[in-house]
Amino acid sequence: METTVFDKGFFDKLNTLKMSLNMRLSQGMSGIRKSSAKGSSVEFSDFREYMLGDDIRRIDWNAYGRTDKLYIKQFMEEKEGIFQIFIDTSRSMCFGEKPKSTMALQIAGALSYIILNNLDRVYINEMKENSLTKGKGVTGGAAFSHVLNDLNRIVFDGKTTLNKTILSRPVQIGGVSVIISDFMDENGIEEALKYLAYRKQTIVLIQVLAKEEVDVDYEGPLNILDMETDQRVKITMSNATIKKYKEQLADMQTHLENLARKYGAKYVSIRTDESLVNAMLHGFSGLLQ
Repeated sequence: METTVFDKGFFDKLNTLKMSLNMRLSQGMSGIRKSSAKGSSVEFSDFREYMLGDDIRRIDWNAYGRTDKLYIKQFMEEKEGIFQIFIDTSRSMCFGEKPKSTMALQIAGALSYIILNNLDRVYINEMKENSLTKGKGVTGGAAFSHVLNDLNRIVFDGKTTLNKTILSRPVQIGGVSVIISDFMDENGIEEALKYLAYRKQTIVLIQVLAKEEVDVDYEGPLNILDMETDQRVKITMSNATIKKYKEQLADMQTHLENLARKYGAKYVSIRTDESLVNAMLHGFSGLLQ
């Protein structure tokens, strides 16, 4: 993946996003996100293994002396949020003058930035073919560079069956699952949503569409290439054809909205020519505070 996905412009947008969110919070806007201020309870709850980004001052050195493994003490008010970000890495995501893949990675990066600064834990999951590559969970602002490195290494190729990839790995009970895709999968996404809802996940569907997929204005003969199968189809674009295409696109989006309501999820549609900051502030209103 090109390193320009996370260039200076991206970090400038992150700073703008951070300032905008801070302004919203200072003006009293509330959402479903919990405060980043962790509890000060001294009532011990449990141990868990040390993970990248954890505060080393919380390591239990007595446990290390007994087991040669690093463990963190958790207290009753210190339960962190667990976020699973699922990224569709099929080749169709490369479509567009500004590829859908670029917007998908930038959204995943921006969400991770907010999650990590809130001291929650994030997992980056790559969906490819019928399997899923699950990243290592990280927490803390210092881990953001590792997340960007992982995102930069993602290769968009082949095809993805969304249901099978998400169902291929167990998800713990509770947490937030964010699925980033164009959702152009003939098998749909309902089986995965049913599973995530059963696992009591808060679900967010982020549909990324290229400008060229939304604003179709070409007329005349056209050779269409299926980026995932390399099959070519010759069609003639007319006003009637464009109208029919837009109707089918609208039907697909309505179907996703209905599925989201059915399983208590949030559906967000984002275009690749949209400002990342505007997309995050307006598309995710109520989820980022």
